[in-house]
Amino acid sequence: MASGRSDRARKRAKKRRAVRAPSAARDAETRLLALARELATPPVSGDLAAALQLLAAAHAPDAALPRAVARAWIQGREDKTAALQLAWAREQVRLALEEILTRAPRDGALAGPADTRAWLLLAAAEAIAQEPPAAAADRLKTLLELTGR
Repeated sequence: MASGRSDRARKRAKKRRAVRAPSAARDAETRLLALARELATPPVSGDLAAALQLLAAAHAPDAALPRAVARAWIQGREDKTAALQLAWAREQVRLALEEILTRAPRDGALAGPADTRAWLLLAAAEAIAQEPPAAAADRLKTLLELTGR
């Protein structure tokens, strides 16, 4: 009696998706997207000084975000998908900062279009993670002065 399935179909093994453990890229992506959401919600979304303080705190030398991003970056060199996830999440943070800069009055010494200023401010905030913990407050003060805050 025929079962309705061909011999080839019976022999073909079903591929099961492997359940992957949360990767460093996933942790960093989650943290970056949470930061982007926080930047995009009031009252931070309307206050450049508050946004810069939030960025500086998120990238402080003892914060979890810089470690997660560093781990993800190292692992992502071998995994294009993980590298793209990390880049996309970081871009969401930059875009949220760009929106704030677009609405904020143009003060301070930092010139250029909002997208360029957002990129520079994000890079400066990320660099705070490499500073001694005692220098973080001075770096934030410099960022606030550059933007006229």
